[in-house]
This record gives sequence, C-alpha cells and structure tokens, in this order.
Amino acid sequence: MADLDPGSLGEGWERKILEKVALAAIAEQRAARRWGMLFKGLVMGYLFLVLFVGMNWIKHGDHKSSPGKHTALVELRGVIASDGMASADNVTFGLKAAFKDTNTQGVILRINSPGGSPVQAGYINDEIKRLRTQYPNIPLYAVIEDICASGGYYVAVAADKIFVDKASIVGSIGVVMDGFGFTGVMDKLGVDRRALTAGENKKFLDPFSPINPAHKEFAEKMLGDIHEQFITVVRAGRGQRLKETPEIFSGLIWVGPRSIELGLADALGNVESVARDVVKAEDVVDFTPRENIAERVARKFGATLAESLVKATAVGGAQLR
Repeated sequence: MADLDPGSLGEGWERKILEKVALAAIAEQRAARRWGMLFKGLVMGYLFLVLFVGMNWIKHGDHKSSPGKHTALVELRGVIASDGMASADNVTFGLKAAFKDTNTQGVILRINSPGGSPVQAGYINDEIKRLRTQYPNIPLYAVIEDICASGGYYVAVAADKIFVDKASIVGSIGVVMDGFGFTGVMDKLGVDRRALTAGENKKFLDPFSPINPAHKEFAEKMLGDIHEQFITVVRAGRGQRLKETPEIFSGLIWVGPRSIELGLADALGNVESVARDVVKAEDVVDFTPRENIAERVARKFGATLAESLVKATAVGGAQLR
C-alpha cells in the first residue's frame, strides 16, 4: 500500500486509511482463497486420474490395427525390471496382442537393453516359447539395436533368429551381485554398528560389517546357480548354432559380426529389412504397450506434488548385467 500523507486527505483521514487497510486485507483473503481452491482442485484432479487409470477406464497399450497383412513389432527398451516399461508384464502384454492379431505374419522383438532382473527376463523368455507353441505358424525374430546384454540376451535366445547391427553389443552371459562396504569409513568416523538379529545369517552381506567368508561363499554359490540357469537357456535357444569357447559364458561382450561368428546371433539386419526380406510383410504395426496421457500426467503430477509436499512439511539384489 502506498504511503499516505494525513494532511493531504483532509477531514476524516483516519477513516480513509482504515478503509484502505480493510480493502487490502479483503483482497489478500480472496487471493488466498483462490490459491487454496486451485490447490484443492489440482489434488482432486490427480486423485481422479489415479482412479481413472486404476479402474482401467483408459486402455493400456492400445495400437492401431492394420487392415492387411503386417509384421508386428514389440519393443524391449531399457533395464528389465518389474516396475519399468521393460517389465515382463508390459512386454508379454504386447507379445500376446501381436500373436493374437489375425493379420500378423511375423513378430519382431526389438531389444535395446543392458539387462536387469533374471526373474523378469525369465518370465519373458518362457512366454515367448509358450506363444511360439500356441502359434506355430508365426515366427518371432529378435532385432538388436545398440545393446543386448545379459538379461536382454536371456530374452533374445527364445527367438527363432537374432539379427544385429554391425556395431551392436551382444553377450555378457553372466550374473552379478554388487554392493559397498563401509567398515573402514565407519572406523575413521568413530561410528559403531549396532544391529540386533534373530538368526545367525540375518546380517547376510551387511555392508556395515566386515565380510563373512561363509556368506561370501554362499552368495557365490547362489550366483553360480543362476549362471547355470542362464547357460542352459542359451544352449537351448541357440542349439547347434552356438560355437562354444572358454570365453562364451564368461560375461564378455562382442560386437555384431563377432557375435554372428560365435553363433550368438544369426545375421545383420534391422526392423525394416527383417519385415521386408524375412517376414515378407513390409507394413510394420507397433504393439508395444505405451503410457497413455492420463498415466503420464498422473505420474508426473504425482512426482511434482510429492516433492512440493515434502518441501512444505520439511523441518530444517542379483542382476543379469
């Protein structure tokens, strides 16, 4: 509010000042109410979107149907994990829709993944084999883009053939469990670890305690078991095409042409060339499940809302990769 000179207001200047103060207070209250209503509206809108998606009012993974014969495409992109777009649920959803379409002449699984969960990769591998049995006349080909390593390759070996680019990275048939040890840092800082357990192995590979040789041996045995499962799946999928060497299952990776020489892949190719020259159906229809607008808005708004609430209320496993 601007400064007032009582002398310039004449008689009744006290009343005029009080009126201006009152009007300013009313304006501030109205602005506060408007912001409050806006915030409540945004919260209600977010909750509505969550309910909208949760009740499947918006279909997940819609695709545009092709009026004629086509090659179906499903993408596996990124780290394979249960809570991502490369989860078994998402990938198998797309594969089922692709095989079920009566105009599908062949399915291409385009892979660009460094690996991830052995369980999720195993689910996808199993589902591909089931669908190939259910639809024996529809082939499935894996097309590798930049990388198909570890869990990504675990999925790829279920395909009839694997196509790569000359610069694709393929392989890494191994298992890793990583972590950190903080005992030295704790000693320097004078921090004392206090963990009470029931069960002698409950502190298995605890990063705040010195490594237990028995725990290390147990973990290595467990990783070895998963590695053997991986090797069995690769041998079953590649069969006589695989040219085993001492390094083939060591976790090393190879570029496209070398992976073909080793029998890890079959030929050079991309989605367009495989659809045109192998499937003989040049029209490609994408069956990959995608986030719809409501899901994307709900996720982004939810993250923003959570961050805002935190600021407002603030005071002061094994991987195939």
